[in-house]
Amino acid sequence: MNKVVRLICLLGWLTSFFASATNKPNVLIIVSDDQGYADLSAYEHAAPDVRTPHMDRLARRGILFTNAYATAGVCSPARAGWNTGQHQARWDPTSGFNCGLPKGTPTLASMLKAHGYATAKIGKNDYGNRSLHSQNAYEYPLNHGYDEFLGFSAHGFDFFLLSEDIKKRTPDPTGHSASVGPLMHNKGYQEFKEGYLTEIFTDAAIDWITELETENLKRETQGEARTPFFLTLSYNAVHHLIHQSPKRYLDKHGVREIPNYDPEKDGRYAKWFQRFITLGEISDEEMRKYYLANLNCLDDNIGRVLDALDEAKLSDNTVILFFSDNGAPPTNGARALPLAGSKFTIWEGGIRIPFILSRPGDPHAGETWDQPVSTLDVVPTCLEAAGLKLSGLLDGQAIHASDESRALFWRMGKDSHAVRSGDWKLIHNGGRKDRQPTSGVIYREKYLKGTRLFNLAEDPGESRDLAKTNPEITQRLQRLYEEWSRHVAARLPNQQKKVKKRKK
Repeated sequence: MNKVVRLICLLGWLTSFFASATNKPNVLIIVSDDQGYADLSAYEHAAPDVRTPHMDRLARRGILFTNAYATAGVCSPARAGWNTGQHQARWDPTSGFNCGLPKGTPTLASMLKAHGYATAKIGKNDYGNRSLHSQNAYEYPLNHGYDEFLGFSAHGFDFFLLSEDIKKRTPDPTGHSASVGPLMHNKGYQEFKEGYLTEIFTDAAIDWITELETENLKRETQGEARTPFFLTLSYNAVHHLIHQSPKRYLDKHGVREIPNYDPEKDGRYAKWFQRFITLGEISDEEMRKYYLANLNCLDDNIGRVLDALDEAKLSDNTVILFFSDNGAPPTNGARALPLAGSKFTIWEGGIRIPFILSRPGDPHAGETWDQPVSTLDVVPTCLEAAGLKLSGLLDGQAIHASDESRALFWRMGKDSHAVRSGDWKLIHNGGRKDRQPTSGVIYREKYLKGTRLFNLAEDPGESRDLAKTNPEITQRLQRLYEEWSRHVAARLPNQQKKVKKRKK
């Protein structure tokens, strides 16, 4: 189906949807953590050993994107970008781990809450080191639009050790990526003496949806309007510690169980954590099996959420977006092939991600689209679905069959950047190699420094530098980056305008 026909069909769907809907649609965003581009089996390029039947099921209900991108190759800035719809470089010139959220910056949660949505966030909350473990920072979910929160504010968290007792016995329970103990729950904490974090998050999400639906049924019997929901379900699977999965998944994938951390035997938690996030005690083959076990559990839990929506008869009025926060890390066993690079870089393997958009009644359900999209598009897409529009600062656009020549931009640190325009990608000082990667990740070591040009349609693995043979294209993309840099520096988040109702 060509772009014109796609657009006509989609406009017809939008007109029909807004005209016939008596209730605003619910919005569910499911985020995986560090999932590789090749680790979703609905893709033609999927790794041969990966099976994700429930993600595939969601893809059949929606549109699967092959050229979807995060705004950064690491979690904190990428999450800041998609939650606000603004490129994090607007307030953090380095687009780094510590980007944070400027106080008062509108988020998707605050925008939808202002228009009657019940809002909840369950899972990982990470905008950088300055907000870790703090319930007072603007970055804490209850302070930027969410009514409810259960999860953690950190880069990573132990999947099993969630009790008050383990927190008291651990010398260093609240590290950056290596944290243990009770989860944050609204303005307090909640411990779990048993259970597995992926399943705990799923239970909490289903319980919250069920409770709200019970209230909505009561409202309907009293002749009152339903309250739509916005739920962010942000798993920390498949982030390290990748070897932590329920035993039934380890057995299924034929890999040994590694004992959990014990403060009396293992000393500092951060030191114990470091033992298992690089190759050594865990072999390359084992790391992949652990990853597949962890992913298998994640996929099953996504299936549980989809089942719950079906059982509550909410699927036909719920917009669902699924994506990974960034690309495959170098050492958790993920697969980025055929792409090069990994998390921590702006090579394709670090920024191109699995992405699915499912909208009720979408005539394009089941299709695969190759056009470039960005997680910056999440906010405008959800606002459009809710019948709202933003007359102000957004760096993304609602997802339609759009112009495939669209330019996307990345910045990493003080002297690394990338531009994609059409099939062309310019990358300047694009990455690093500081850990021995697992076999699903490859680096272009001879291209790590300097300005490089690649044709992604012909060479998605960025293996042939064409900068010298195409100087005019190299210069054009560099000028685009310089123009974009001036643009983001000139327009700051405090220039944001309010969300307005869309005219129907």
